[in-house]
Amino acid sequence: MTVPTIGIDASRVRTKGVTGTERYTRRVIEHLLQRPSSFRFRLYRNTPGEFPFPIDRAEIRVIPFPRLWTHVRLAVELARHPVALLFIPAHVLPLWCPVPAVVTVHDLGYRYEPQAHPLPQRLYLELGTWWSVRRARRIIAISQTTANDLIRFYRVPPERIAVIPHGVDTQFFPRSPQDCAVVRHRYALHRPYLLHVGTLQPRKNLVRLVRAFELLAQHDSDLELVLIGKRGWLAEPIERAIAESPFHERIHWLGHVDDADLPALYSAAEVFVFPSLYEGFGLPVLEAMACGTPVVASQRGALSEIARPALVCDPLDPRSIAEAISAARQPHQRISLSVTGRAHAAHFTWERTAEDTLATLTAALGVSHASTIPTHSCRKDC
Repeated sequence: MTVPTIGIDASRVRTKGVTGTERYTRRVIEHLLQRPSSFRFRLYRNTPGEFPFPIDRAEIRVIPFPRLWTHVRLAVELARHPVALLFIPAHVLPLWCPVPAVVTVHDLGYRYEPQAHPLPQRLYLELGTWWSVRRARRIIAISQTTANDLIRFYRVPPERIAVIPHGVDTQFFPRSPQDCAVVRHRYALHRPYLLHVGTLQPRKNLVRLVRAFELLAQHDSDLELVLIGKRGWLAEPIERAIAESPFHERIHWLGHVDDADLPALYSAAEVFVFPSLYEGFGLPVLEAMACGTPVVASQRGALSEIARPALVCDPLDPRSIAEAISAARQPHQRISLSVTGRAHAAHFTWERTAEDTLATLTAALGVSHASTIPTHSCRKDC
């Protein structure tokens, strides 16, 4: 009997400067390769390089191409050397996809915040998502919110959707004061600070976060604001808000930081603040909770299901954000948020994500599998 081969687009697997989507790609592939199964795996990359995890069970195909790698080069490769199933964890399906496929859709934020995306990017996301969900046999949504959006905007039948949340890396746990002191010294963070982790782009609502910080800074001369994340599109208003703030010397944009430093930076923060206008998931919220850090978040998009133990703020009102931060800094509230947050984050593991993903790939192939196939209903502990 021939063993089916599942091809996986691994072009988003990176070792440095990873975003949430890229972290998902890396972890889900890594843990798929660790799980027992009756499949072979073939990983496609557009550039050569080392993988940050063992790949003994996978065949690697490096197929370089300067532009339109997915729609031209990957499509040609699949036509020449077909696989039983293609899995795209962080992108769109090729316009010509000669094999059955499963695709992960991370969010439809461009539908809710169109002004937060450049027009070419918005059109690409709209057309790419429309084609992918129409062509794929099964669709993985990373939250119930994304699943509901797929049903609403693209009329995807619920039975074709599997809701499979992200996991939280095991490196995220509360770090000791000594570990925090070392990392704080590395980044010259000597005062109490609020923390945000995410790409600098309009959807993250950072201009209003700066305004909220200013309200707090007027009455707290020690408090600082720390922003971690690379520069994204349409970041100029954010940079201007920081530069023109009367407290700009107390706002630190660190850019991308080493993954190994993130747990201590989370652990040392007074409050993690995530007032996003829309999220398909919101992984930094769970990472902060896993580190025992109090969280303030908006309830827009998937944050209403992912950030449940967090204190809620109105993301359109800097005063509401500031008030939620002040409440989260109260000693009794800090303890409560830390305990409930850690318990909540513990439900999200990459092992579970990989198991449910394998079940979905199996279902798309029409092969029986011992695990329950995830449906469009979110887990009870999400």
